Amino acid sequence: MERWKQYAHTTVLEDGYESVVPKVKEAMKTEGFGVLTEIDVKETLKKKIDADFRKYVIIGACNPPYALKTLQIDLDVGLLLPCNIVVYENDDGRTVVSALNPAAAMEVIGNEDLRSIAGEVSDILKRIVESLT
Repeated sequence: MERWKQYAHTTVLEDGYESVVPKVKEAMKTEGFGVLTEIDVKETLKKKIDADFRKYVIIGACNPPYALKTLQIDLDVGLLLPCNIVVYENDDGRTVVSALNPAAAMEVIGNEDLRSIAGEVSDILKRIVESLT
């Protein structure tokens, strides 16, 4: 598994899924992010279509000052918010944490001001992921 993809900052941990999820949230909090949404994909798929899936959570993260800056530049940027972080158990039982790289996501807009802000947020999300190792 690639550690740094163009669209994501990723790490693989030996720690169990149940212990990693709260660590991710604490690391987010330390960097000024809060949780807006939390989707338990395993539970949702079981409930909606009776499908079995691995332990997998999508955490919708928000840093309010950065969100405000981006929305003041382009209201439609809300389509790319919040920043998502996923935590899941891979096939060998290790836990994967991936955070969206907002710099890559904002490229589709092509606005230099947004690109600059996204670069700053990307650096923070990368620090969050790196802090877990």
